[in-house]
Amino acid sequence: MIGFVRGIVHAFGMDWVLVDVHDVGYRINFYHPESLKTGEEIIIYTYQNVREDELSLYGFLSLKEYDLFVDLISVKGLGPKIASGILAKASVESIIAAIEEGNVDFMQRMPGVGKKTASQIILDLKGKLVESSEQVIDNEKLKDVQEVLKALGYKPMEIKPVIKRLENEDGSTDELVKKALSMLKK
Repeated sequence: MIGFVRGIVHAFGMDWVLVDVHDVGYRINFYHPESLKTGEEIIIYTYQNVREDELSLYGFLSLKEYDLFVDLISVKGLGPKIASGILAKASVESIIAAIEEGNVDFMQRMPGVGKKTASQIILDLKGKLVESSEQVIDNEKLKDVQEVLKALGYKPMEIKPVIKRLENEDGSTDELVKKALSMLKK
C-alpha cells in the first residue's frame, strides 16, 4: 500500500492532483486545490482504494485527515468519494464535534450524505473518534482524576468538560474525584 507521496505538483484540478515522483506521475484524488501550486514540492498522505475495476489513490494533507477518512469509509454505505467530499467541505475538528454531539443536520449538509447515512455515521463513530483528540493536562491531580474517571468507564467526551470545570478547584485528588462524579451525574 502507498502510505504517502512526496513529489512536485505537476498539475491539479478541483478534485485531483498529479504529483511527479522521480519522473513517475501519480494521479491522486485530492480535494484541497487551494493548497497547491504547480512546481512546488508536496507530501500527500494517501489511501489506496482497490476494487475489481479500479485502483485509485485518495490524498490528504495530514494524518488526522487520513485517520478520519479511514473511520468514515468504515461506515456501512459510505465510500471513499463521499468520505473525501465530507473532508473537503468541513474541518476534521468540526466533523468529529458533529459526530460526538449527534448533529444529524450538520452531517446532512455534507455532499452525498442523506439523513439515513448521517444517522449511520453518528451511530457507528460516536465515541470512537475522541480518543485521538484527548486533552493534555498539566496538573497532576487532574491527570489522576481523569484516569479514575476512565477506569470507571466514562468516555473522553464526557470527561473533558468536567476536567475543564475542575481546573480552578482546590482539594485533594479524592475530593476532586467526588466533585467530578457529582458533575457527571447531573
